[in-house]
Amino acid sequence: MTFNNRPNPDDRSDNVEKLQEMIANTDDNIRKAEATMRNLSGDEKAQVEAKNERRRESITSMRAEIKDENNNLH
Repeated sequence: MTFNNRPNPDDRSDNVEKLQEMIANTDDNIRKAEATMRNLSGDEKAQVEAKNERRRESITSMRAEIKDENNNLH
């Protein structure tokens, strides 16, 4: 049995589109979590707030990656 050990080609043509979709999904998760937080208190609320902060940091990183991708295209 022979295996093809060559890596797949690096196709980045749809990276920006995928990143934009990921940002939209993450933003939607933030909004849903904030709505849920209204019913929480104490540690649970703090955990959701911390998770949302990490989500916001991820969005910032994804936007920077989109900017990099756009600069590489031009």
